[in-house]
Amino acid sequence: MKKNYFVVVLLLMVNLLTAQDYNPKNHYNKKELTITMRDGIKLHTTIYSPKDTSKKYPILLQRTPYSCAPYGEDQFRSKIGPNMNMMEEGNIVVYQDVRGRWNSEGVYDNMRAFIPKKKRKQTDEASDTYDTIDWLVKNVPNNNGKVGVWGISYPGFYSTYSLLDSHPALKAVSPQAPIGDFYFDDFHHNGAYLLSYWRATSVFGYMKDQPTKDRWYEYPDIGTKDQYQFFLDIGPLSNLDAYYKEDNVFWQQLKDHPDYDEFWQKRGIIQHLEKIKPATMVVGGWFDAEDLYGPLETYGNIEARSKNNYNTIVMGPWSHGDWARNKKRQAIGNVYFGSDISKFFQEEIESKFFNHFLKGSGDKNTGLPEAYMFDTGTKKWEQFETWPPKNTLKEVYSLQQNQRLGQTATREISFQEFVSDPKKPVPYTEDIKVVFTPRKFMTDDQRFAARRPDVLVFETEPLENPVTLAGDIMAKLKVATSGTDADWVVKLIDVYPADHPDYQETQTYLKMSNYHQMVRSEVLRGRYRNDFSKPEPFVPNQETDVTVKLQDVLHTFKKGHKIQIQVQSTWFPYIDINPQTFVDNIFYAKPEDFQKQTHRVYNSSTIEFNVLK
Repeated sequence: MKKNYFVVVLLLMVNLLTAQDYNPKNHYNKKELTITMRDGIKLHTTIYSPKDTSKKYPILLQRTPYSCAPYGEDQFRSKIGPNMNMMEEGNIVVYQDVRGRWNSEGVYDNMRAFIPKKKRKQTDEASDTYDTIDWLVKNVPNNNGKVGVWGISYPGFYSTYSLLDSHPALKAVSPQAPIGDFYFDDFHHNGAYLLSYWRATSVFGYMKDQPTKDRWYEYPDIGTKDQYQFFLDIGPLSNLDAYYKEDNVFWQQLKDHPDYDEFWQKRGIIQHLEKIKPATMVVGGWFDAEDLYGPLETYGNIEARSKNNYNTIVMGPWSHGDWARNKKRQAIGNVYFGSDISKFFQEEIESKFFNHFLKGSGDKNTGLPEAYMFDTGTKKWEQFETWPPKNTLKEVYSLQQNQRLGQTATREISFQEFVSDPKKPVPYTEDIKVVFTPRKFMTDDQRFAARRPDVLVFETEPLENPVTLAGDIMAKLKVATSGTDADWVVKLIDVYPADHPDYQETQTYLKMSNYHQMVRSEVLRGRYRNDFSKPEPFVPNQETDVTVKLQDVLHTFKKGHKIQIQVQSTWFPYIDINPQTFVDNIFYAKPEDFQKQTHRVYNSSTIEFNVLK
């Protein structure tokens, strides 16, 4: 008995070491080449093929603006493919530098516009994907004629792009954290410029004139570890021209197109998602500060306009790209959600999806649900036949007097007001740091904000029964301002009970007792309250409707917790500072345009929740 026990333990240890020590170089051959597009441009392509040639394999393709590195046929990635499981079981894995990036030829166009009904030599990312797949299935040995595409973030956008005018060999696509529209993902949210992504402008803004294996851009050195203070000292956005000159194409585009004009509209991809043929599995993180709009809108648009398509969605308790990592404990900031959550996704969801359509029958009977969604309150996976679920009821909560949030509508006309000072904006986080792109703050403790005079707070009594929100949230505000412009930020917060224990991830200066966890948040630049393409000023001191759509959630507020709403007008430096006086283009606002103003939120304002029954 003991002997058998030790044998089992030994085998488990051997298997664990084998998994940890798996080296792709021992199992794959690597080849680098260029594939010629229909207009003659050559794209650098890296192909990893299994050394075992006794069977045929599907092709897994990722097209990226972030490089196929490491370059050189003797240099291997430590992990290839979507996950370890799929790497070890064997697939032909292909990476490609997209047009105009890294070792590929051509001119790069940030979020290149799709061209429907292309003529012979016209190209876009759809045609480049088609031409690439066509070459691969005809020329790569031992492929089974089936292709899958995957990618996270910008490669997720290229994954979505592969669905348009798709090649017949393309059978399965997984856009993961895909950009859906650059005016609502990453660099903008509902008209507000995301200042927190300013340093990333280097990545997309500098052009190159020939293929290269070396980075040709540099990040600006801001000379401080305090990001809040840096941007506060900079003042108007125009002062950032000291860091990005005219040779940064993307910076010029951001400045010249503050509104949702034709420039941005034609770069959106979600409006083209109809009559999709390949099977799709859209993946995202509930706490993805970069691309939350994209996954939800990509899934929703395919679902609405491609009725016979196999289309599913997975949303987990992740920040940007966490699901592709192999972290044991899954936490966002101070909040722990469970162990091996990404491992479960990789093995039980992602691998099953691709294997079914690329190695299996492809009959759509994958055994996976329409929507695999993680409840970030109960910290459990839930399965739904539709998303949003059908079994929800709309419940309306009022922003009542005395900081109360309740379902009893008030008939008394009243308001709460606060002074918004551009020189003292509300921070988006307590942390003092410089981050390339913010992530942790998506579950951060909001007590620091609740205690500021320029943040309004509304909350329920401790809940007597759990309340599960499933779907989007609409904040229908009635507001006024003494100025002619203003931003409106709405945050949904889960207030923990006093006896809640700490997690090992909880920062040392914090306690989970009475923790104010941000569940969802969003901003609307007030000038776009009626039309993102047509900014208009507020009439000073006039009551005005402003509706802020918060992206979907699946979150259970447990018994004893409280539901809280915070409303504020600055959120710095996550977003830039609104001058609060109407100017044609905030990127060119002058110091004197930035004025302290008084904002009102009327108690007739409501929050609409979709409550799961």
